[in-house]
Amino acid sequence: MGHAVERIFLPVMKMQFPEIVDVSMPAEGIFHNLMIVAIRKSYPGHARKIMSGIWSLGQAMFTKVVVVVDHDVDVHNFREVVWKALCAIDPERDVQFVLGPADTLDHASRRPDFGSKMGVDATRKWAGEGFDRPWPDEIVMDASTKKRIDAMWSKLGLS
Repeated sequence: MGHAVERIFLPVMKMQFPEIVDVSMPAEGIFHNLMIVAIRKSYPGHARKIMSGIWSLGQAMFTKVVVVVDHDVDVHNFREVVWKALCAIDPERDVQFVLGPADTLDHASRRPDFGSKMGVDATRKWAGEGFDRPWPDEIVMDASTKKRIDAMWSKLGLS
């Protein structure tokens, strides 16, 4: 049911925030406790705008953790999300905490119906966000090399 809610509300979220590419509300986050959002970033601070926007959308206000990633991250591939997010964040710079409404069923919040939320800007940083170093290119294996390596795994007993 949680996945159905995610898919049903994605077009509604895109109407409000057209920069949203996709969202994932994984079962591991009990659906409403974690939302991973891919956006087409257009300006400095864009990820924080999306976090605030999600916390302003009806029942989405109960989302405990919002992680915003770049448009090219597959939000349904958790290995990719973790890899890309951890390569893009400086915790002090990119994590924000806010107080607000909490789910009545949230036993972890400090008070009934009131608690904290966390937003993570896991997008590639721009100079306008205080990042003055060049962002490294991603190393991508070409198809022929990948095919050769994949063929080796079974010969090495690693398949």
